[in-house]
Amino acid sequence: MAMATALHRIVVARGGAGGLELATALGDSLGRRKQARITLIDKSRTHFWKPLLHEVAAGSMDLGLYELSYAAHGHAHAFTDCIGEVVGLDRQRQVVQLAALRDEAGELLAPLREVGYDTLVLAVGSRVQDFGTPGVRQYAITLDSPLDAERFHQHLINACLRAHSQAVPLRPEQLQVAIIGAGATGVELAAQLHHSAEALLRYGLEEQAPTATPTPARGLGIHLIEAEARVLPALPPRFAEAACAELVKLGVKIYTHAPVQEVDRQGVRLADGSWIAAELGVWAAGIQAPDFLPRIEGLECNPRQQLLVGPTLQTTRDAHIFAIGDCAACHWPGHREAWVPARAQAAHQQALHLARQLPRQLAGKPLQPWRYRDHGSLVALGAHETVANLLGSVVRGGWWLEGYVAWLLYESLALRHQLALHGLWRTALDALAHFLTRRTGPQVKLH
Repeated sequence: MAMATALHRIVVARGGAGGLELATALGDSLGRRKQARITLIDKSRTHFWKPLLHEVAAGSMDLGLYELSYAAHGHAHAFTDCIGEVVGLDRQRQVVQLAALRDEAGELLAPLREVGYDTLVLAVGSRVQDFGTPGVRQYAITLDSPLDAERFHQHLINACLRAHSQAVPLRPEQLQVAIIGAGATGVELAAQLHHSAEALLRYGLEEQAPTATPTPARGLGIHLIEAEARVLPALPPRFAEAACAELVKLGVKIYTHAPVQEVDRQGVRLADGSWIAAELGVWAAGIQAPDFLPRIEGLECNPRQQLLVGPTLQTTRDAHIFAIGDCAACHWPGHREAWVPARAQAAHQQALHLARQLPRQLAGKPLQPWRYRDHGSLVALGAHETVANLLGSVVRGGWWLEGYVAWLLYESLALRHQLALHGLWRTALDALAHFLTRRTGPQVKLH
């Protein structure tokens, strides 16, 4: 009797914006038809769309209502969920190496493991780069994951409760937040914190409790610090100017030409020696791909540790390995920037492209090249306030929008991600449920 042919093994490493969309599409096509075995590897058990982490941090979005279970989603879309953190790979044996898995108490759940592949798609994302700045890892919080965002939110609520209950004047750093890095994450967090602070004031958490010798109440102070000449330095000047003007109206204090020298428990010291008192610090400056990527023998990386890929998104020295999203360095021909920017729209486009190309490859057809289409930029500045530069760069003369229409477009970005995962009907029902929940629940999470 003839032996059955083993299914082609496609492994997607990490279920971020691009990785989960790709695993979902491949599961619905190749996996459901038993044409390939699709495996998604992620160290977390749930998925959350990273561009919305600033809302979790500010408390305007409840993480529990928006998380997606990898295991349940995989069951519904014919791919296998594997819990584990990718720490390396052996290209010769074509195996991905996973770290030992432990629970919150340090108990071993699974030992060091290996997962074999025939085709590997690395979608391992990026992390914030601290540039070796003293104190960042000890005293500042990054927004690399939902756990980071939840941790910042807890610190924020605790700071408000502490200030609310104490009978002595506030120290200079109390109720002050320093956000280092005025890219999209920093700008959106600053604006969202302002709106959350207004809600906290209505709930009574920013005012001090009555005492025998009352002291003046003080709201949340937000300091946005940027080493470059302006906020949103990677985006068009007109775009940045509009966002800056809106932040100033919200009362955010903006510091430009302000490299950070050190972060400690009471604040931030700038390179010019000036001091910004703050009990809460968020580091949102710079990105870097995971440390294990440059250690993969034979593959090429750029200075940000991103894997160099060709037009087909295959790594330059191994045709069996693809890279998409923030961990991929893909040339942007004809543009002043050398690489395609690390944005969710790039990961989304790459996932859609590979979802069409990998079935072609299994059928023996040549891979087609991927081309990035810049649909512009959107930055949310709070409820119904957004600035947008759409349909490409300023060189080509895109459309310029502000206010409610731009905000609606921003909201549609998350819906597009949901559509890629769930289809039309479930996305519509989920959107309605979330709309009603936001209208009937508190405006800011208080726990």
